[in-house]
Amino acid sequence: MPTPHQDNEALIPRPPLTTAALRAAVAQIAPAYLNQFVDHLDQATEQAARQSTVAPLQNFIQQWGEFVAIHRRPALAARLRALETEVAAATDRTKLDRALAEINEITASARQEAVGD
Repeated sequence: MPTPHQDNEALIPRPPLTTAALRAAVAQIAPAYLNQFVDHLDQATEQAARQSTVAPLQNFIQQWGEFVAIHRRPALAARLRALETEVAAATDRTKLDRALAEINEITASARQEAVGD
């Protein structure tokens, strides 16, 4: 039986930015998103082939690297979901701006973590 994790403790180590490693990470920390991962990978691969560029695959890797960076920390993922709910229901501009700023901080930090900075 898994043990409870501290608020900032990661469920898994940071995976390398490869499709195989990211797929394994998503399967372990957020299995409900695995079909979305596979569908997005298929779309990125098809788009890369059509356009003769690796840019769609690079974008895919970056997006899912950020996703894993956030979701490997359950408390951080929960905070992001709460902020997204707050943004969707916001009627006060100050609260909206504050929530959006925190979302930007979370995603920027995840982006840096994903690339190893």
